[in-house]
Formats: sequence, C-alpha cells, structure tokens
Amino acid sequence: MTADAVPEKIGFLLQPRFSMLSLFSALEPLRVANRFGGELFSWHFFSQNGESVTSSSGIPVAVENSIEQVNEFPTMFVCASFEPEAGLDKALLNWLRRLDRQGTVLGGIETGCYALAHAGLLDEHRVALHWEARPAFEESFPRLKTSEQLYQADDKRLTCAGGISAMDMMLHLIQNRHGDALTGQVCDAFMHDGMRQPGQLQRMQTVERFGVRHADVAEVIELMEQNLEEPLTASELASFSGVQLRQLERLFRKHCHDTPTRFYLRLRLERARQLLKQTQMTVVDVAVACGFRSPEYFSRRYRAVFGMAPREDRKMAPELSRMALGQDISAGLENGSLQHPL
Repeated sequence: MTADAVPEKIGFLLQPRFSMLSLFSALEPLRVANRFGGELFSWHFFSQNGESVTSSSGIPVAVENSIEQVNEFPTMFVCASFEPEAGLDKALLNWLRRLDRQGTVLGGIETGCYALAHAGLLDEHRVALHWEARPAFEESFPRLKTSEQLYQADDKRLTCAGGISAMDMMLHLIQNRHGDALTGQVCDAFMHDGMRQPGQLQRMQTVERFGVRHADVAEVIELMEQNLEEPLTASELASFSGVQLRQLERLFRKHCHDTPTRFYLRLRLERARQLLKQTQMTVVDVAVACGFRSPEYFSRRYRAVFGMAPREDRKMAPELSRMALGQDISAGLENGSLQHPL
C-alpha cells in the first residue's frame, strides 16, 4: 500500500442485541491485516439514531453517527442476532436501498440479512445466516434462497452465519483484496489453520450432533430433519433407509434410547419452539409448519415436552418480548406504509 493510499472503509450498522462475538470475529482480521500490510482498512460503527447499541451480552458499543449522517459508503454490514427485526423501519430500509443504488457492497452478519431481505436487496443472492434462525427466515421469505454454508460471497453481497464464521468471511474479503500471502499471515496470527471455504457447512454432522455412530440411524435422523413440515411415517422412514421397521425400532432404542416416532416428534417440537421464539407466526401457523394438523394435539404434546403451552412459552422469549417495532413492521406491511419485497 502506498503512503498516500486511503484505507478501505468497512461500516457496521449495529442492531439491538447484536452478537459481540460475531462483531469481533469480523473486526479482528481487519486489524491484523493492517498490522502486517499497513493501513489497509478502517472500520466504522453506526446505529439508526446515533446512540450506542447494547449487545446481546449487555455491553454497550459507541457509534460514530446515525444512518441519517451516512450518505455514501463502500461496504456496509448489518450486525444483528436475537432481534433481527427490532428497529426496522421505513427510513432504515430506504437507506439500505439508497446505498445499494450507489454501489455499496452490502452484508449481513448472523441475522443481519433480515434487514436486507425486508428492503428487497437479496432477491438475486443466496443467503447465509445462523442455522438456528434459518427456518424462521425461510417462513418469512419463502422465495429467497438460503444456504447451510458458513458464508456466501459475491461482488455485491456478503452474508455469514455469525460467530467465528464472520472471521472466515472477512478472511475471504482480505484474500480477494490483498492476496493469499497476507491472508496466511492473518490466519497464523490467530493460530487459525486456514480460512474455511464457504462450502463448509455450519453444523456438525448428525453423527457428532446426536452422538449416533450407526449409519442407518444417522441417515434416518437426517430424513426426519428434512421432512418436518410433512412428516414421514415410521414405515416410510424404514423403507427409505432400506431396513425393516422392527430393526429400525431396535436400532433407535439402542442408539437413541427412544422410538423413531418419539424421536421424530421431539425434533418437530423443537423446530416449533424455534419458530415461536423467533417469528411472529401464529401458534396455528407454527403447528402447521411443523407437521401438526391439529392445534389442540400440538399444544398437548408441546406442554408434555416443555412443561407449558406454546403461548406461555412464547411470552418467556426475551427476543419477542422486546419486539414491538417488529410488530410495527408487520402492521406496516399490511397497511402499505412499508413495501415488502415479496
């Protein structure tokens, strides 16, 4: 970098309860790149109103300006976590659209993609976001293409699942801007054995996640996870996996200490709990999305597993108890004050 060169500016719009880990994972590669390569990057924090933003860990972070003071910027990331729709309003969505028209590279960290999706800026792009938030996002934006990968990167959009995947995404950015040698130095500084490629999946394989070492059982669990909205019968699961039903039941009792039917039910109820806590979907819609045709049966099974009814459990979710502005978005979409891209 020449002495008169200007550092590339990277902006971060901080949303309420953003993940501090995700933010630091994105920042630190930039800092270390500057250490080895000179003043290559500068980073800048913004909020909607210009006031500090408190992270999910309770730590407030000061910002430079409100979005009203930011008219142009080369690269801007939206950082969000538990409350991806809190604070989204017409002014913010219009600001993101204006940046896009000006050629800004836009990104979303963890659930920052919600803001970009509401602004209609992800229609031609595949989206990476945290695996836990993905089902709720897909329910809200069924026409958008999501990814199980750590991050997605093209010329105009950068999205990642959050956590340390933000580091891999930034290493990808550094590599594209300044080459392999500098990227390797940054990896070495973090004792990171190399930038993970975007094609790597976010979650551990079924074997690791459930501690299941039997291939047939792992295959059936994967089938269950892929068919939560339209559940397969135990006979269908056995047929697809190529084993007899009685054999499958014996394998589940041995390796999962449960029957296939009860194990499957638990997976569907856990997905339902995620949707209740992360979306504004009605209880009936959540039930249908998780394969329950009877709301009454859904509520009974939910209470049996989690100790409370779905509506009671939803009230316990801190990320929804603070989502008055998120409800305003839904109202705005209905009355036309906000234009939903879909």
